Amino acid sequence: MKNLIKISAVLLLGTFGFQNMNAQKIQKVNGKNIVNPFYSRTDTKILKVKNSEWKKVLNNNLYLVSRLNETEMANTGKYNKFDGLGTYYCAACGNALFKSDAKFASTCGWPSFFETITPKSVIYKKDLSYNMVRQEVRCGRCDAHLGHLFDDGPTANKKRFCMNSISLEFEPIAKNSK
Repeated sequence: MKNLIKISAVLLLGTFGFQNMNAQKIQKVNGKNIVNPFYSRTDTKILKVKNSEWKKVLNNNLYLVSRLNETEMANTGKYNKFDGLGTYYCAACGNALFKSDAKFASTCGWPSFFETITPKSVIYKKDLSYNMVRQEVRCGRCDAHLGHLFDDGPTANKKRFCMNSISLEFEPIAKNSK
C-alpha cells in the first residue's frame, strides 16, 4: 500500500509538478490555438526545422523576427525596461539563453545582457545587412534570430547582447526558491 501511494505521488508530481518545464508552447497563429511541437525547456537537441514548418507554429510577429531576421522597433519590446528576476528562454523553442542577473540597463532600446547561460546557448553569424558588419546572435538550439552582439557592454568582457524582446520568453524565479 505504501508503495502504491509513493508511485501515485511520483506520477502526480511528474504530471503536474514539472508540467511547465516540458510543456509545448501554445500560440495564436492565424486566430487558432496551435501547439508548437518544437518547444521544450529541457530538450537540448539541435533542431533542423524548415521555415515552412515554423510558420505553422509561431505567431506572425515572432516568425518575422526569429525566422526572417526582422527587428522590432526600438523601445517597444516588453523586456526593454523589465527587471524581473528569473530566466530568459528562446520564445520559439524554449532554449535557456540568459539569466536576469546578466541583464543591464541600456539606452539602445532593446533588452541587453552581458553573458549567456552557457556558451552553447547561442551561436553567432556574420551579418552584412544595411551596409554594416555586425555579429548576429541566434539561438543555439533552433537557429532563431535573437539580435546582435556588440563590444560596448559595461562589464570587463565588453559584451552587449542586444536582443529582440519578442524572441525572448521570461520565467520568473519561483517564490519559494532563493
